[in-house]
Amino acid sequence: MARYAVVTGASRGIGHAVAVSLAKDGTDVLLCFAGNEEKAKETRQACLAAFPDGTFPLCRADVGTKEGCGAILAAAEAFPSLDVLVNCAGITRDGLLIGLSEEDIDRVLSVNLEGAILLCRGAVKRMIRQRSGHIINISSVVGLHGNPGQVNYAAAKAGIVGLTRSLAKEVGRRGITVNAVAPGMIATDMTAAMPQKARDAALAAIPMQREGTPEDVAEAVRFLASDAAGYITGQVLCVDGGMGM
Repeated sequence: MARYAVVTGASRGIGHAVAVSLAKDGTDVLLCFAGNEEKAKETRQACLAAFPDGTFPLCRADVGTKEGCGAILAAAEAFPSLDVLVNCAGITRDGLLIGLSEEDIDRVLSVNLEGAILLCRGAVKRMIRQRSGHIINISSVVGLHGNPGQVNYAAAKAGIVGLTRSLAKEVGRRGITVNAVAPGMIATDMTAAMPQKARDAALAAIPMQREGTPEDVAEAVRFLASDAAGYITGQVLCVDGGMGM
């Protein structure tokens, strides 16, 4: 029986890999993206190659706004069920706190945290009726350990951990699992923009001495979205090559 999922940030990086990984398990995915429609279409083609019977509709929406979150939830109503929600969308606006503008702070918090909260609220309304569902929120090792120059981002990702654990306690009795994945240094557009000196320092702190891949993260999400993880909830799974030890 087909399953149905919503993945935000699906046009690139971790979101793209998550969508394709879920498709391999026969999951039809609402592919949510903010801007790059061509990349979103590439994700759709990769998903169709993995699961030709899927539809993989596209939904352009800004998760940093209430209207955008509402549009995603409305689009998901076309699916007969909502079995999986993966909150992947994220942005950074880095800098020392003293130099961050209010807009830098507000935008990072709204995209990385508030949007996830709103989508979780909408998703659990359906999942409670179904008495089943899996929610996976993408946090970060930065949210667990902090990082200078990323106060806004770290605060949002730490908030994801609090969201995950609190919601898991609220909905566990309804057969719904809520977990988080905390990636470390993953080879994405976001990390590619890091100065080389910062990249070298980060790599030196990783016992495995390499960057992770979006697929490394996607496989962890795939597991948490499966029935094999049916008795796992409220957890934060670090996919970081040992960086956070």
